[in-house]
Amino acid sequence: MAKKGHKYIFVIGGVMSGVGKGIVTASIGNILQAHGYTVNLVKVDPYLNVDAGTMNPTEHGETFVLRSGLETDQDMGNYERFLNRDLPEENYVTSGMVYRNVIERERNLEYDGNCVEAIPHIRNEIVERFEKAASINGSEISVIEIGGTVGDYQNIMFIEAARVMKAHNPDDVLTIMVSYLPIPSKVGEMKTKPTQNAIRQLNSYGVQPDFVIGRSEEIIDERRKGKIAEQCNVRAEHVISAPDIESIYDVPLNFERDNLSGLILSALKLKKKNKAADLKDWKSFVKKVHHPKKEVHIAVVGKYFDTGDFVLSDAYISVIEAIKFSAFSLGAKPTLTWISSHDFENGKRKISELKKYDGVIVPGGFGKTGIAGKLKAIKYIRENKIPYFGLCYGMQLAVVEYAINVLGLKDAATREMNKDATHLVIDIMEEQKAKLKNKEYGGTMRLGEYPAQLKKGTIARAAYGKEVVEERHRHRYEVNPEYVEQLEDVGLVFSGTSPDKRLMEIIELPKAEHPFFLGTQFHPELQARPLAPSPLFTEFVQACLKKEK
Repeated sequence: MAKKGHKYIFVIGGVMSGVGKGIVTASIGNILQAHGYTVNLVKVDPYLNVDAGTMNPTEHGETFVLRSGLETDQDMGNYERFLNRDLPEENYVTSGMVYRNVIERERNLEYDGNCVEAIPHIRNEIVERFEKAASINGSEISVIEIGGTVGDYQNIMFIEAARVMKAHNPDDVLTIMVSYLPIPSKVGEMKTKPTQNAIRQLNSYGVQPDFVIGRSEEIIDERRKGKIAEQCNVRAEHVISAPDIESIYDVPLNFERDNLSGLILSALKLKKKNKAADLKDWKSFVKKVHHPKKEVHIAVVGKYFDTGDFVLSDAYISVIEAIKFSAFSLGAKPTLTWISSHDFENGKRKISELKKYDGVIVPGGFGKTGIAGKLKAIKYIRENKIPYFGLCYGMQLAVVEYAINVLGLKDAATREMNKDATHLVIDIMEEQKAKLKNKEYGGTMRLGEYPAQLKKGTIARAAYGKEVVEERHRHRYEVNPEYVEQLEDVGLVFSGTSPDKRLMEIIELPKAEHPFFLGTQFHPELQARPLAPSPLFTEFVQACLKKEK
């Protein structure tokens, strides 16, 4: 079972989903790391998908791609941003991965003919994965977020893994429940009963939380902390208040003010390596968040916003955070407006509305719905000199728009829009055709980190300040090399390519023609961090600020 000496912290949700387990996990990792410990953050998704790559972003949120190319839950992005470092694929676990591996081992007779069952085989596979992640990261402490909410059938095996690890090494394992305390408007009082019931449900699995982090609109008062402690067998000082706040980046600082790191380390029988957490750079960043000197207005024209009567900005969470990091670094507060590209097609919005924004981003996506609206927007942006940043599909559509309206290829298209078009300026990668023919969709795109060589004298080269960069990809389609020369002849600049010049990675227009018109085949937002903003996003926001002036 769990390796003795390594410390494990399990974060489990209570009452309802979406209350911030991922931010709690990331923040705990942040403050423990600030105390000098090597920390490993692991996300458990209990669904049967093998990875997050095939899920609809309007239901699940963004797919975050790791450096290795594994498609994961958006919480992995929060982990990397809060730790300010890349994480390996072993830090992401789904039920699909676990069950697939157990079944493959059974087919290979690795269980010596024994009956293969959920307990012990599935549970032990989970424990092995947690231990492997700790070993690969060389960490002293693992913080493991178990997705879902206590009471879900899907996550029972993962909670059972936490239980047995605690049973074998009680001094090395902690459990933290992140629960929600509602304040019904007609009652006017914070209620603890849902949290009490959630903890009793967890107790029925043989697990007792060591800490309760209470999410609520307001600060939890001492009376309610005492009630949770008394009714749920938790020490009163281990009931931590986590009220709604302006910025998620305040959470580590709030936890540190409440001495959560000290309480956790004491419970794990560890000492603080530093008398005070080294959060100087983090505090400096948060100060910029709260004290901007100017404002920049940016429109995000996407297609994954519609979910009933609500707007799901989580589909583009890394893009949003990347904009924030660059804006804050420049002393500006970003005000974002979500615009569905469908609105330009059905007449709900006039295209001229884009002129009031300081800049426009067209992020990634798949399929042909909403594309006519995006092409219309890109044409207007280019002609009206509005700073433009296209990401992945946003770059591809910028190439299509340029081919149609500047090169004069009236039926230019991407194969994704119209496979029968005469001029497929964006076409599928040759190696992808066989995969699609065989219906091999999951995990088969160009994924993960690839190098790009940057051309001298371009916006991209100036922004990065170096010749070769490595960024993360997630796509099947590329600029068709047959059209590169023609597009260059009419002014489009391919400022970044693969080292062998075969793949076009960045397009732009010269500053003499446009203040900022640039698109990337990769996703620079995936490597943007609070303490290390993306150079291209920063260059884009600078152009937006100039327009605002």
